[in-house]
Amino acid sequence: MTKELAQLLARAEGVLARLETLLPAPAAVPDWDTALAFRWQRRHRRAELRPVRSPHRITLADIHDVDDQKARIDRNTRQFLAGRRANNVLLTGARGIGKSLLVKALLAEYADQGLRLIEVDKTDLVDLPEIVELVAARPEHFILFCDDLSFEEGEDAYKALKSVLDGSVSAMSDNVLIYATSNRRHLMPEYHDENLQARHVDGELHPGEAVEEKISLSERFGLWISFYPFSQDEYLDIAAHWLRVFGASDAEIADARQEALQWALMRGSRSGRVAWQFARDHAGRLQDDGR
Repeated sequence: MTKELAQLLARAEGVLARLETLLPAPAAVPDWDTALAFRWQRRHRRAELRPVRSPHRITLADIHDVDDQKARIDRNTRQFLAGRRANNVLLTGARGIGKSLLVKALLAEYADQGLRLIEVDKTDLVDLPEIVELVAARPEHFILFCDDLSFEEGEDAYKALKSVLDGSVSAMSDNVLIYATSNRRHLMPEYHDENLQARHVDGELHPGEAVEEKISLSERFGLWISFYPFSQDEYLDIAAHWLRVFGASDAEIADARQEALQWALMRGSRSGRVAWQFARDHAGRLQDDGR
């Protein structure tokens, strides 16, 4: 080997060494025994599953007036844990009704049966294949939880989720499901002019390509669960439940009825979230009054 060639190779090795420091490091394997829930985070070009030390403690029994939705996601999760066939789940509909809480409550219900939760932010969905590979050999069953999911045109995360759900050459591990919540049924904004692309063929209505593309992602979720705004009685029922949890008596709950309605009117919503917020405020004021 000539001196010039040796110098060239040495320089090339130096360049490669510097490039390696710029490449993302492989995700570190967490201590699985430290937590029941994890959050996927990428910082300074390094990804990791960070344990959630204090996961949400809400239970399925705390979630009221969505009995059908609760039964459907509970059944799917029990099938998953039993090793039977189960579906990825998309929970859509009105805000504050309990979509995210249902997923969190499943962890409290089934953690002792090996259920684990990994929260993945929308911007990190491009890492889904890496996450699936990281947990594939584990004995636990993992729900990858994507909260408040929505996309704009052309986002890389949209393509990554679509690929993992259905379109990738490699199949997703049997111990992984994706549960996502969204206020949009098709996960992307829909515009009036897209409906103008629809065609009538032999008496049938065929959506335009833009609409078809948007529908194609949500259709990859095998189970759709829809949520609707609460009625007045349902809202009051939830407020009463939380007031009871916070220590209010039946008489105090009855006295709070009109105030609960006024609270919802000011907020412009009769959701479970608003009912819970009212109950916290009212219970706190009862404590201030010494009751």
